[in-house]
Amino acid sequence: MLRIRRIFNPYLDVNIQNIKKVKEIIAKQFPAISLAKIEEIEDQLIDPLKYQYQASLFLAEDINDNVKGFALLFYFPDLSFCYLDYLAVVPGRTSSGIGGALYRRVREEAESLNVCGIFLECLPDDPALCANPDDVLQNRKRLAFYEKYGARPVINTLYESKVKPEDDCPPYLVFDGLSRMDSISKETARLIVKAILNRKYGDYCDEAYVERVVESFRDDPVVLRNIKYKKLTEKKEYQFINAGRKIGIWFYINDRHAIHHVRDKGYVESPVRVKSIQKELVKTGMFQEGEVFNYPDKYILEVHDPGYFRYFKRVCENLPEGKSVYPYVFPIRHASKAPKELSVRAGYYCIDTFTPLNKNAFLAARWGVNCSLSAADKIVSGARVAYVLTRPPGHHAERSVFGGFCYFNNCAIAAERMASLGKVAILDIDYHHGNGQQQIFYNRNDILTISIHGHPSFAYPYFSGFSEENGEGDGLGYNINYPLGEKITYETYSGYLKKALRRISEFNPLFLIVALGLDTAKGDPTGTWDFRSEDFFQTGKKIGELKLPTLIIQEGGYRSQSLGYNARAFFYGLMHSFTQT
Repeated sequence: MLRIRRIFNPYLDVNIQNIKKVKEIIAKQFPAISLAKIEEIEDQLIDPLKYQYQASLFLAEDINDNVKGFALLFYFPDLSFCYLDYLAVVPGRTSSGIGGALYRRVREEAESLNVCGIFLECLPDDPALCANPDDVLQNRKRLAFYEKYGARPVINTLYESKVKPEDDCPPYLVFDGLSRMDSISKETARLIVKAILNRKYGDYCDEAYVERVVESFRDDPVVLRNIKYKKLTEKKEYQFINAGRKIGIWFYINDRHAIHHVRDKGYVESPVRVKSIQKELVKTGMFQEGEVFNYPDKYILEVHDPGYFRYFKRVCENLPEGKSVYPYVFPIRHASKAPKELSVRAGYYCIDTFTPLNKNAFLAARWGVNCSLSAADKIVSGARVAYVLTRPPGHHAERSVFGGFCYFNNCAIAAERMASLGKVAILDIDYHHGNGQQQIFYNRNDILTISIHGHPSFAYPYFSGFSEENGEGDGLGYNINYPLGEKITYETYSGYLKKALRRISEFNPLFLIVALGLDTAKGDPTGTWDFRSEDFFQTGKKIGELKLPTLIIQEGGYRSQSLGYNARAFFYGLMHSFTQT
């Protein structure tokens, strides 16, 4: 898996390290570039007025967040074109497919800006212009790479003329019309070339050189070189997380959820929940299925206690097929000492008596984490909305305990991964309090947690979710609970939802995570409210008005007859707002 994400803030700790890696790649791959030029990257990203273009840095990262390549793109809004300054991968990986993934992402960005095309420079494949045969061979490979995407050098101009007599390998100017334009007019080309030479090379090219090159563009329209290299498909098409610019919903389905099927009487968290929702959502045409990747355990261990993780995995591996273990003994004293017997120890790590452990609980929950992280990375890469349809749910799982049918806290794990890039807000609209996110982030001020739920005086989990629970330490004021009555109207609920959304707006997060509970619906066996499809539409509509990059993770909802209709209504409402200008 390759994640391609755009750097918005170069001074976040994680981005500082990554930009350092980018500079190392430039120094190795482009030894002629001066250190002073390399050190300009941060300034280029944050000061468009100074440089007269908007710079975007795209990083290609593997599943462990190691930088594998990058692209630096300049957008000139006054002339409506893009200029690709660098595209490079870690040395030694020239055939990995990473370069292609990066260039496709760059083209997508340019298309979203509705520019005339992308311009870039490539060193020449003509031995008359480049003295070193090895360099000529490398230049041919690079030009062949861009040619696959329709990008070809501009000919019949003086662009590749030397600035100084000692210069070697003066570059071609290459144009990519993004599969929409074969060329551009002479007048447009002259303006663009003048902007490139003045704004990028103003300290190197004198005015006479610039005017001579600009005047050499005489063909109208500009002529591109004929296809020179045989078109080849890349040997390896990297499975990378592409942002997508159409307003749609990326759909991540835990297709392994059904292995966790508890058939005990009265157990409502069943596989039919996912089927009921999926059946209705696929009819809408709004969803595009995303690929689920297998993430390392470290992302879970950033949120959950290692002792709990090891216990959960081990006990499930050792249980026979079809057998469920329910917690029945709970610690009152000496809670620091866990019992040796695994079945007894369930109570040490659990908050209720109705959440079982069985052979497949760990596997199903673990794949739900993979779904959530895959969707989180899709959002980080630029997607507007992603939805994780998974079971078992997760929002009741705390750092070291499970309960409420939940084993791993998907929302918290996704939030932790996203928070390294900017502030995250979690809005929990399940009927039951989101105690897991509250407990995990109670001392944090970079992750805002808000929960609207049934009052704990009558609703699970009973011992948390009170309005006075506002966070501690640095997190004071960053945990908000709205516990509501046993019987309320949607109008009442809507007023609290507006308060929650107003607080999120004030927090100004980079990302929003919604813990979507459909157990607020009329007739749900675990709730007492009577919301209907039109109410879910309004809830989605109000959340969508924030227009934040939004990750939605399925939590509760147990009335299978209405689950799909209510989910569909929520997403119709959400997209209604997202598509409004």
